[in-house]
Amino acid sequence: MTLKPEQLRGILLPTTTPFDAEGHILPSAIGTNLQQWSTKGVVGFVVLGSTGERVHLDEREYLEVIETSRAVVSDDFVFIVGAGQQSTLGTINEIRKAAEVGADAVLVITPNYYRAAINQETLVSYYTSVADASPVPVLLYSMPALTGIKIEPATIARLSEHPNIVGVKDSSNDIAGFSETVRLCPDDFAVMTGNGTVLFDALRAGATGGILAVGCVVPEVCVEIFRAFNSGEIDFASELQSKLTPLAAAVTTRFGIGGLKTALDMAGYQGGAVRSPLRSPDEHARREILELLEHRLECRAGAEPI
Repeated sequence: MTLKPEQLRGILLPTTTPFDAEGHILPSAIGTNLQQWSTKGVVGFVVLGSTGERVHLDEREYLEVIETSRAVVSDDFVFIVGAGQQSTLGTINEIRKAAEVGADAVLVITPNYYRAAINQETLVSYYTSVADASPVPVLLYSMPALTGIKIEPATIARLSEHPNIVGVKDSSNDIAGFSETVRLCPDDFAVMTGNGTVLFDALRAGATGGILAVGCVVPEVCVEIFRAFNSGEIDFASELQSKLTPLAAAVTTRFGIGGLKTALDMAGYQGGAVRSPLRSPDEHARREILELLEHRLECRAGAEPI
């Protein structure tokens, strides 16, 4: 499919990769989750970003997850695949393989291993080369909490001029920087938040949408915040955000991928195990996650509680 800017307006889910206790991929669980999520009002999916434990998969498994997911996701949804090796050549090769098995676009994380050498000019050169060679549209991925590398607003604005770079996922909680990115970039460039704790603030700053790990657990709430904000129901959107924020923090920064997968199991999805060296949360953390889920995050009147 040809990706249109309006398809990046809304909530997308960065899917997890379910494993069994021995660390094997569970293809049926991938399909079950995607089928359930497809009924929740989201506009698309991001497979094998940081939430999907891409760094724990070899190339064969990477392609298996993409192919398994693509077989379930219809053309009604945007299907984006995470990519990004430490070298430009490695990233280009990975993107070409992802495109061959069905990616509509790729979300490309910053290289970070040689951190001292990755300045803003290096990022411009890297993403320009990647976008020149990519057979599908490219979204930039700034995730400083994991990589230690931030794509600055002025750098994003420069890269937004490239015809094959269509958006950015900013997973920081730097709303001032986010606002500056929105100000500097053209209207048809998707500026999306990847941090569920600041979804409402990002929307106020001009976000076109979000790619949210917490959305995998409570997609209805994230979709409703987006809908309410864009319908002018600002107080209601803010109220929902106040209920979402503790859960969003718990399943990302506090308890990590293990916490997210535990919350998915509790919410009726297929979370599964994490791959070592990641660990599942202890009993205390599990109780806290369950309490947050049972806090009855609610959407509009008449909607079922989550």
